Amino acid sequence: MIVPETQIRTAVLDDDAALAALDADTWSTLHAVLPRPTEPYGPFFDQRHVPGDYLVAVHEGEPVGYVRAVNPTPLAATAHVRQIQGLVVAESARGRGVARALLRAVMDRSRAEGARRITLRVLGHNAPARALYASEGFVVEGVLPGEMLIAGEYVDDVLMGRSLLDAPRGLSGGSGSDRP
Repeated sequence: MIVPETQIRTAVLDDDAALAALDADTWSTLHAVLPRPTEPYGPFFDQRHVPGDYLVAVHEGEPVGYVRAVNPTPLAATAHVRQIQGLVVAESARGRGVARALLRAVMDRSRAEGARRITLRVLGHNAPARALYASEGFVVEGVLPGEMLIAGEYVDDVLMGRSLLDAPRGLSGGSGSDRP
């Protein structure tokens, strides 16, 4: 169950250093397709990654997770779709429903923006993330076998998506835990 003191809000520029540190601390070949970040990390936000694209989970004043969702392309034909391009939770906050709360919040925000669909890509070997997404209504819509070469291993790139027209579950629906 999510700790009641955890709040979810839109990121602000002042979150830059904390989100960069969170990103670096949680790096893993389980989900990362880019090499391990080097020191100094550099700015988290840039022209393509703006604060408004992120929702941040905050506990006791500190960011403990984030999710990024954006339009998948600049085309008008995909304006009704949001794509999750990052979901991170601090090790210390895992197992408390933070990832699930972020996922639900980004789906609610996407609905409010008029989106009808939400999609994501997840590495085939990331069973915990795939289970979480499936428990929130995402289904596998495609698999690109061996698409990624990570740590010397070929890994499937799994495409998942779901409709946002379904009734929102909200934080009170479902199990309320990161573990389905």
